[in-house]
Amino acid sequence: MTLRLYDTATRSVRDFVPREAGKVGVYLCGLTLQAPPHIGHLRSGVNYDVLRRWLLSAGYQVTFIRNLTDIDDKILVKAQEQGRPFWSIAYGNELKLAEAYRALNVLPPTYEPRATGHIPEMHELIAQLIDRGHAYPATDGSGDVYFDVRSWPAYGALSNQSPDDMQSAGDAPERAKRDPRDFALWKGAKPDEPADAYWPSPWGRGRPGWHIECSAMCWRYLGAEFDIHGGGLDLIFPHHENELAQSQAADLPFARYWVHHGLLGIGGTKMGKSLGNTLDLDYVAALGVRPVELRYYYVAAHYRSRIDYSEEALREAAVAYRRIEGFVQRATELVGVGQLGELPVGFAAAMDDDLNTSAALAVLHEVLRDGNNALAGRDEVTVRTALGGVRAMLDILGVDPLDPAWTGGVRASDLRGVVDSLVALALEQRAQARLRKDWAAADTLRDQLKRAGVVVEDTPQGPRWTIGEHD
Repeated sequence: MTLRLYDTATRSVRDFVPREAGKVGVYLCGLTLQAPPHIGHLRSGVNYDVLRRWLLSAGYQVTFIRNLTDIDDKILVKAQEQGRPFWSIAYGNELKLAEAYRALNVLPPTYEPRATGHIPEMHELIAQLIDRGHAYPATDGSGDVYFDVRSWPAYGALSNQSPDDMQSAGDAPERAKRDPRDFALWKGAKPDEPADAYWPSPWGRGRPGWHIECSAMCWRYLGAEFDIHGGGLDLIFPHHENELAQSQAADLPFARYWVHHGLLGIGGTKMGKSLGNTLDLDYVAALGVRPVELRYYYVAAHYRSRIDYSEEALREAAVAYRRIEGFVQRATELVGVGQLGELPVGFAAAMDDDLNTSAALAVLHEVLRDGNNALAGRDEVTVRTALGGVRAMLDILGVDPLDPAWTGGVRASDLRGVVDSLVALALEQRAQARLRKDWAAADTLRDQLKRAGVVVEDTPQGPRWTIGEHD
């Protein structure tokens, strides 16, 4: 089955046919670095990481570019509020973002360009747009340069809007615009902004507008035309609409597919710093939910669906993942770690169907049920097959419990030996306490192990332990 993706531009699910056989170029709009990332931001990274892993598993050579916006109105406001250089704020948040992505096992991009590193490319694009009659420098001496929306008849096609129905771009004073809907390509330096937030240009000192940076970086790293442009649904307009218009107006074919993910909201509204309703990884950790369980929470929903955050749903996802993890642990005890197995046909079909991770997980749970039944019957052949299949599916989703990303970089087999020894020592102490009828000490040891994530179950064959919670 051919991978099919929902393309926002055509508003349809289309067969994915790369521009060049065997190779895929992907550009994902990254974060504006005015603040540390929250779990709404991080959904984007996980969603496109799953897409990338699926493309890699199909044998594609994937060039994955994810940008960083490190100069922006919001960053400059933070710089003035905090009395810090804008670049210091941006870089500090960049480090926090990278740490969060590592915690969630998001593969590093092929390259992660910053807006401030691509000013010459932006200047070149802006000059081309002026020469072609699609952009104009302001005549008020401000140094601003605007894209002429009326000069591009296809404007509005991506978001399915008519320019007549659009409001002002709102990214610069309207006094120098020919039309309120025109948007800024270059913003002249202003007296009330940080003195270091500018670069020289043919139109005067200033800095880039938000939209031109992505066109320039796509062009620089993926060429005039590339395969997939990704981002959140909230970016379709105006950001992606403006990217598309300015790129094609500069004679760049640009993206062949536009793939947008649903947002993660809270209380029926978008999660955002300006609304004061953001939650970060530290908040999730305080709930006792691990990063791998948060990632499972993300992938359990289809990437285009909206997720309305609730603590209950997050905890349910964590419990569901721990059941999967428990099977992997018990199966590994019986048959060893082994290798990743074959992907079930149903799983592959679900992933090819616009990355339907919900349906893919349903297939995983079917294999899991068979594996648990085989464990009960000590059927090692079936257990080994189920374990390989389950781990292969979890690997595509980035949540294989035996992935070194979740074991601190230690091989699962090595880590298992260390944990076995430590838990065995605690269980021996508990057994000695029970022999001398010191039930309080025995219960205390059991409770301490549980707080560490080790659940002890007394069976007729003796105590056994698992990671996670009882159902």
